[in-house]
Amino acid sequence: MDAKKASETLVVMNELVLPNDTNTFGNLMGGRLMYWMDIAAGIASGKHCNAPSMTASVDNISFKNPIKLGNVVHIEAKVSRAFNTSMEIHLKVWGEDLLHQYKYESNEAFYTFVALDPNGKPRKVPELIPETEEETRHYHGALRRRQLRLILAGKMKPDDANELKAIFVPEENNQ
Repeated sequence: MDAKKASETLVVMNELVLPNDTNTFGNLMGGRLMYWMDIAAGIASGKHCNAPSMTASVDNISFKNPIKLGNVVHIEAKVSRAFNTSMEIHLKVWGEDLLHQYKYESNEAFYTFVALDPNGKPRKVPELIPETEEETRHYHGALRRRQLRLILAGKMKPDDANELKAIFVPEENNQ
């Protein structure tokens, strides 16, 4: 199984915000955006592992700016790190007001997907090769984010999270 470059997993998705996508304030509903983000992340994970995959977790999504009715939603998704059977996908979202010709940041998030074999069981995924400075930063931070996810899900004890200990516990106590 050959390693793949992060750039090979890039997905760019665009959607037009229509009346059915908005709340009573004329803003894109958060659930609709999360749905579109899930699709983009799923495509990125599929490009990386060449297999079906499913959402395992979604990190915190903070909405910085609402996307209005009639604006275009731009979603970029790219695998930031591959583990044994799972992949972390970084997503960035912008809104674009075509009438006034400006683009604005909406949010970003990390989704985790697990690759599946024909029997629906987790399967091994290729390693990921980061190339750019941003890809390398996301790649190195992914292990800390993964440990935090596992702790919050009750699948890892905080004492076993070596990457997180390095941040919060002074070195002389971290041995």
